[in-house]
Amino acid sequence: MRKSFDLYFASSNKNKYSEAREILSKFQIHLGFFEFAPIEIQSSSILEIATQKSLDAYLSCKRPVIVEDDGLLIPSLGGFPGPYSSYVFKTIGNAGILNLVKSKRAAEFHSVIAYCDGKKPVLFQGITRGVISKKQRGDGWGYDPIFIPGGKTKTYAELDDKNTISHRYKALGKFARWFDMQKSSGR
Repeated sequence: MRKSFDLYFASSNKNKYSEAREILSKFQIHLGFFEFAPIEIQSSSILEIATQKSLDAYLSCKRPVIVEDDGLLIPSLGGFPGPYSSYVFKTIGNAGILNLVKSKRAAEFHSVIAYCDGKKPVLFQGITRGVISKKQRGDGWGYDPIFIPGGKTKTYAELDDKNTISHRYKALGKFARWFDMQKSSGR
C-alpha cells in the first residue's frame, strides 16, 4: 500500500530530509522525499536561491514541494560562507572555517524553507545566532560540529535537542503553522 504524503521535500541531502521529516511529524505533516539535485543559481541571497529551487523542484515533481536553502554566516568574515556554505564545506570543510576564524567567533545559521504548489513560492526563514567553536566537537554532519547556538555550551552535533532549537526547526515551524492554516481553510 502506497503511503500518502502531504507534500515532498526536494533535495539531494538526505540528512536535511531526515531532520525535516522528524520536525514536521510533530506537526502531523507527512513528508515524502523527492531526490532532486538542482542547478543552483548564483546569487548572494539565500532567499532567491530557495525560491528558484522550489520552482524547479515543483516542475520536476509535479506535486507540492518544500526545499531548503541554508547558510552559515560569520560576520567577522563579511558573512562568509553564506549562500556558498555547501561549496565551502566541500572544499575547505570545518577545519578550513576554524582556520579562518581567529578571534571574533560570532556566527548565524540561516534557513529558508520555500513551499511551491505551482503558484508563487511562499518563504519561511529561521535564524539561530551563536558562535563558532574552537575545535570540532560531536559527530554531526555539515557545520554542526563547529556551531554552538546561543545559550548553549555544546555544538549542534553534541546536542540531543538540536531539532527543537535549530534554524531549520524555526523555519519549518513557521511553515507548519502556515500549512496547517491553509489546510484548515480549505485552500
